[in-house]
Amino acid sequence: MTEPLQRPPRKNPMLRTPQMNLPPSHRGRVALGITAGAAEGRFVLQVCSECGTTQYPPREACYQCLSPALHWKTQDGQGELLAETTLDHSNDLYFRERLPWRLGMVRLDAGPSVMVHLHGEVGAAPARVRITARLDRSGQAVLIALPEKGSPHMQDDPMLREMASDPKLRKVLVTDGKSPVGQAMVRTLIGAGADHVWVGEAEPWKQPPGFAELARLPQITVVPLDVRDERSVQETASLIGAKVDIVINTAEMHRGGGIGNRRGVDVVREEMDVNYLGLLRLAQAFGPVLRSRAADGNLHACAWVNLLSIFALANHPPDGTFSASKAAALSLAQCLRAEMRGAGIRVVNIFPGPIDDEWNQNLPPPKLAPKAVASAIVKALQSGVEDVYPGDIAQDWLARWRDNPKVLERELAAGGM
Repeated sequence: MTEPLQRPPRKNPMLRTPQMNLPPSHRGRVALGITAGAAEGRFVLQVCSECGTTQYPPREACYQCLSPALHWKTQDGQGELLAETTLDHSNDLYFRERLPWRLGMVRLDAGPSVMVHLHGEVGAAPARVRITARLDRSGQAVLIALPEKGSPHMQDDPMLREMASDPKLRKVLVTDGKSPVGQAMVRTLIGAGADHVWVGEAEPWKQPPGFAELARLPQITVVPLDVRDERSVQETASLIGAKVDIVINTAEMHRGGGIGNRRGVDVVREEMDVNYLGLLRLAQAFGPVLRSRAADGNLHACAWVNLLSIFALANHPPDGTFSASKAAALSLAQCLRAEMRGAGIRVVNIFPGPIDDEWNQNLPPPKLAPKAVASAIVKALQSGVEDVYPGDIAQDWLARWRDNPKVLERELAAGGM
């Protein structure tokens, strides 16, 4: 049974943070299909459309009938641990620092046998286990065998902590704590065991309902932070940047309308200033120090979260300029993910559908409650995924976009959603 995680004693501040070592990251193009599934929290394997064989490792053709008609299918991961061993020596720097390391061979109920990492609560072979695919700190998928019935503290297992960004006992910055999503985010983080939460405040004279009560919580510190102002971002980064483990960017500007609304460029510029340039300013100020703390013990800096929108995938004309600003932010977030990967920092993008706030009050249901968005973010951090699409509308858009982006574009242009 995994023991609950405890905050380690404070390290000597004079000790230099060690250099980050990452696990081996080379994968062939075919094997990246497993990584793509793990990025969304799914364990996928190739299944042959001709003979129905489920196969592993990934190949260009079915090993049974040689058909190239293979598709990736989500697996339940149920199987039996056949054998296990403990690695006590490794020439790889990443594993050398983390020995001993348990490995096992599992025969999946779906057919193939796979070599996996073993969670600490998995018993000796033979034993029933559940396989899950997780992204390691290099951003590549690895397979982990979990016990069929784990303990309440199984997420505290050192192996899972390495491959996730659990906010438990960590220090978090929420860039805009006054929005409905921001307030829900702060409360959800505290409920998940975050050690401390800094709450960004752009306009002190505005006090939305519930914010004053939130600011009085003992785990909360309100800090001045306006993502539109480079000086404000830099000053806040110099004040708390060296202490932050997770950055959650909830700052966004949403003004409905498309190109033909004649609202003037100033409104559109403000959307871009917050949604795109705001992310850029934050990344330039907090990114370097976050990377420098990526190897800082068990509670190292570990994640960056961007609140995007499902409108980033395909433009929703009634929210045309907002959609464009989120599409720009998505492209920038992909650049940020590539730059953070060398330090093992997980960049998580959230693509919700319409949120139940003042800017979507005239939209019919279904709309996402701010608390649902916050819960999806915490769950993503705990499970180590990269991309999350919370809510029915986001899931529907994602499926249609993957099926045929051009058809979705036409449907949206005709007034659909």
